[in-house]
Amino acid sequence: MKVSQKGLYALQAMMMLTRHYTHGAIRIRDIAYEENLPEKFLELILLELKNARMVESVRGAKGGYRLRRPPSEIRLSEIIRLIDGPLAPFGDADQLRDLIDRDADHSALYKVFLEVRDAAARILENTTLADLISRGPGGSRAKSINRRTSKKQTSEPSVLPMLEARAND
Repeated sequence: MKVSQKGLYALQAMMMLTRHYTHGAIRIRDIAYEENLPEKFLELILLELKNARMVESVRGAKGGYRLRRPPSEIRLSEIIRLIDGPLAPFGDADQLRDLIDRDADHSALYKVFLEVRDAAARILENTTLADLISRGPGGSRAKSINRRTSKKQTSEPSVLPMLEARAND
């Protein structure tokens, strides 16, 4: 599975919106600042998420973006499919099943690929934004956009082996 830099930014933004779910809308500028994301790129990502009805925009002085549904109803698979396409690291399941049937010499290999594909899809289908927030250090401490003192001094997030930064992003 390949998660682009754009996909990673989308997930980070959605996690922030999850942490602030009960606090109302958050301005793009504040999301970009807190998550150390490029604001113009984030605008495009949030527009995509809005068109997919995962987030909604709120106008006015207290406007910005917020989740359209509860975090427990938004699955990681939805976000990744929207931004980066299919979840399958080895093609779609039907294609793999066809290879298993047609290529007896390599069917064991294709069966393993199918198991990996199914396991990755199952994990992403069964993990919600609420699950993410409840898991790690980012989940136990909600960041507050009101308590900022200075811009984060972190570098770009390191790209994990399964992440692929796309030159076109």
